[in-house]
Amino acid sequence: MPAFSEDQIDETRRRGRIEVICGSMFSGKTEELIRRMKRAKFAKQNVEIFKPSIDVRYSEVDVVSHDSTSIASTPIESSGSILLLSSDKDVVGIDEAQFLDDGLVEVCNRLANQGIRVIIAGLDMDYKGVPFGPIPALCAIADEVTKVHAICVKCGHLAYVSHRLSKSDKRVLLGEQDKYEPLCRKCYQKALEEEAREKAVEQ
Repeated sequence: MPAFSEDQIDETRRRGRIEVICGSMFSGKTEELIRRMKRAKFAKQNVEIFKPSIDVRYSEVDVVSHDSTSIASTPIESSGSILLLSSDKDVVGIDEAQFLDDGLVEVCNRLANQGIRVIIAGLDMDYKGVPFGPIPALCAIADEVTKVHAICVKCGHLAYVSHRLSKSDKRVLLGEQDKYEPLCRKCYQKALEEEAREKAVEQ
């Protein structure tokens, strides 16, 4: 029988809980989700990771972080699919959860009540700094919330929000560094003021 470290033994005992990893873009949410899922697999647990089918930025099927770390996943259209595909799992991971429907909150509660460890990663705010999708409600019911931070590209302080560089006003706009940049609160306010001045000049 293989010898397990204390961390690995702890991993096998964590059952029936909800963990949320949230923050801005480029903050390492997906990397942390993948890290926890790989640890669970190493601890011989039966795991499954899901992602919204609309997220095809790096791969149609894999969950891929900005630093190209990846793990196989199951793309889904709605949160209800998670219940159908998770009955025999020990650990369920969900990436980019802000793009899923509000039913995800009840789905995660049901899974946790069935003894399944649920690990969720997602943006807690959209590009306007408004709470995004089911993430705020998931934070409220979670056993553990980890807020991760990117670094502000303007000043080097901890980032607060994902500032959109493109002119689109669609709430859901998939993109990377060509469309978004992490900014701290102060630099974000400056960026909004500059955009307002540019808009006034255009008019």
